[in-house]
Amino acid sequence: MDPKRLLLAEDDQMLATLLKYRLEIGGYEVDHAEDGRAVKSYLKGGIPDLIISDILMPYYSGIELVNFLREELNSEIPVIMISKADTGADQQYLFEIGANAFLSKPVNPGILLQRVDELMKRKKS
Repeated sequence: MDPKRLLLAEDDQMLATLLKYRLEIGGYEVDHAEDGRAVKSYLKGGIPDLIISDILMPYYSGIELVNFLREELNSEIPVIMISKADTGADQQYLFEIGANAFLSKPVNPGILLQRVDELMKRKKS
């Protein structure tokens, strides 16, 4: 069975390296994009099995990317949003536009892997 492919959209290189390493140890193939423009370019070449995206990134925010996925690409792939902003209203809005999960920064890599596993299991069923 092929490993599941994830796209990690994170402009903080150190955090991206840590999360990518932990997700790869968990059995996932992880591609990394440093900004919203790189994410859009990546998505034009194919859709991964799941996206993990920071909300605040250069060029296009994570919110704009969720809208792009849901509205323009008509994709229902799972999206996990991560951010320092952690208000209930922000989280509710993310879920309303189509995000599947939210984690506050600093992100615990083990919790992130658990959320990814949960969403991938739901996607299979």
